Amino acid sequence: MLPAAVAWADPPADSASTLQAAPYLLPGAPTFDMNITQFREKFSAENPKLPLNEFRAIGAKPSEINLMRAATKINENLYASAALERGTLKIKSIQITWLPIQGPEQKAARAKAAEYMAALLRTFTPSLSKPQSMAKLTKFLSDGKSKRYFAQTDGAMRYVVADNGEKGLTFAVEPIKLALSETLNNGE
Repeated sequence: MLPAAVAWADPPADSASTLQAAPYLLPGAPTFDMNITQFREKFSAENPKLPLNEFRAIGAKPSEINLMRAATKINENLYASAALERGTLKIKSIQITWLPIQGPEQKAARAKAAEYMAALLRTFTPSLSKPQSMAKLTKFLSDGKSKRYFAQTDGAMRYVVADNGEKGLTFAVEPIKLALSETLNNGE
């Protein structure tokens, strides 16, 4: 079983009046055009040195009838998790969560987490090289440093960083709906 410390890239709710659902929880939220099994196969083929075990379903909240959550343990301090469309298992949000460790292994553990996060970026943006994906990830993590929720939209993707300090760091990739401008919709 996964520890309760696995973080989800949901915006924080400081009070009931500011309660806001994560975009992937909203009705009609888009999905990637691949299910979790296809993602794992593609990720593993493209990153043979970064293995991902099979994702397993984890408890869902009663309010999430159209959503299923799944996760896989990479190692003692690194997890991958996903929010999936119930039935199709298509990905609404996919995350890598690093649970910081103290001591001499911390630097290597953080570097391994960054490798997985950059590989996640490349899976959905295959035009990025390894150095480009690492540079982009570094910028996202820097922009989201010490923020419980930071989101950056880039094309048809939303990148989310949830930095909870010693409790963990989550990097997520989510699809967004692209809307045509009013003029295009009217045929002008």
